[in-house]
Amino acid sequence: MGQCCSRATSPDSVQGGANGYGYSHQPKQAQTPPSYNNAQPPPQAEVWYTPPAMNPPVVPPVVAPSKPMPDTILGKQYEDVRSVYSLGKELGRGQFGVTYLCTEISTGRQYACKSISKRKLVSKADKEDIRREIQIMQHLSGQPNIVEFCGAYEDKGSVHVVMELCAGGELFDRIIAKGHYSERAAATICRGVVNVVNVCHFMGVMHRDLKPENFLLATKDENAVLKATDFGLSVFIEEGKMYRDIVGSAYYVAPEVLRRNYGEIDFESQPWPSISESAKDLVRKMLAQDPKKRISSAQVLQHPWLREGEASDKPIDSAVLSRMKQFRAMNKLKKMALKVIASNLNEEEIKGLKQMFMNMDTDNSGTITYEELKAGLAKLGSKLSEAEVKQLMDAADVDGNGSIDYVEFITATMHRHKLERDEHLFKAFQYFDKDNSGFITRDELETALIEHEMGDADTIKDIISEVDTDNDGRINYEEFCAMMRGGMQQPIRLK
Repeated sequence: MGQCCSRATSPDSVQGGANGYGYSHQPKQAQTPPSYNNAQPPPQAEVWYTPPAMNPPVVPPVVAPSKPMPDTILGKQYEDVRSVYSLGKELGRGQFGVTYLCTEISTGRQYACKSISKRKLVSKADKEDIRREIQIMQHLSGQPNIVEFCGAYEDKGSVHVVMELCAGGELFDRIIAKGHYSERAAATICRGVVNVVNVCHFMGVMHRDLKPENFLLATKDENAVLKATDFGLSVFIEEGKMYRDIVGSAYYVAPEVLRRNYGEIDFESQPWPSISESAKDLVRKMLAQDPKKRISSAQVLQHPWLREGEASDKPIDSAVLSRMKQFRAMNKLKKMALKVIASNLNEEEIKGLKQMFMNMDTDNSGTITYEELKAGLAKLGSKLSEAEVKQLMDAADVDGNGSIDYVEFITATMHRHKLERDEHLFKAFQYFDKDNSGFITRDELETALIEHEMGDADTIKDIISEVDTDNDGRINYEEFCAMMRGGMQQPIRLK
């Protein structure tokens, strides 16, 4: 859908029939995707890695109470987006739907709402593309150079995706309006673009439709933050898979690329004679025909042409780091329950996190050490002290063996929208409710804590005191759900 809605992404940019928030759910005939074999940190060459089996806990075969469920795309009950947001003027229109300016009723904050007509989603692939795009936005949400995902809703006629409003419009429009850029200004933009590529690859995502229309400016300021959008053609990277699909936008690909003919760059013709040698060196290295000789996105960020610009030293709270910090503050019952949920997630739900685990586990041992965690968080832009990394390490290392295994990593970093799915919470509740009484008793809590070596009598007392809101000395399902869904940074409105 990126092709059909790639313009008019700010309140002041409503001309044309496109939108930078994107509707990229229809194949675009065009370019050969670039090589992604060098995503940083790259996996060890010639090594096939299989994470250790997660061995989910045995859950009693109790069936959750059934609810009448419409045939939905998002797998949840219909919900009226207008009960939360007031939809305003149109920002853009495309083949699949319309993007509106919307205002959160409770706070007055403004967002962008992409409303996708379900009548246009005729095939199973169209619906899967919508689900995958939302899942990828959730996974990447919180990164400073990526448009923030705020929620997804579905009603009888449409799927609505609410996201951050970028008032500065498209990078494309800024380039046209400005007319020309100095190399220093161009390097600043390039640094933002390459940083998005690097973070996406490290988090296990391929964008596959990078172009100026798919980068938005957070504000109208000259030095506004650049943010990537339109993940309609994006996919989770699968280790060992060769991607041969021709996707993207034809007007950003040279004709010889579409014809599969390649040659050398002519640095003698305009505008290259006036371009610095450092810039030309970077272009040569980025466009090396042999993928093994082509520099990675992380290496591009270290190139002198990009490094000469001023880069902020302000620490960045990445999405993954934020989730780990939230996990550290949770009580032990919630941590155990999250581990049960993580153990039962299917492969599709954890693709991006699986790739991140592999990228952090640089020695392919199946666990992440303190040093590997510190290096991995640094690659995501965070500058933590050793003490802070140690605190996160201790929180994620639930079994206390000094390293973070695959299940522990998924537990601490999975997106909290998983807690909105009743089947996940019900399965976790049943894991603790051994006698199927509908309550988690002190004895059952004690049994679980002993099994996981996570606490004593005081821990049980603290948990009961925090969670048992009706003060009957035990935890019912509603209290359990309230505990699991509480303490998140913002309401998660998907699934």
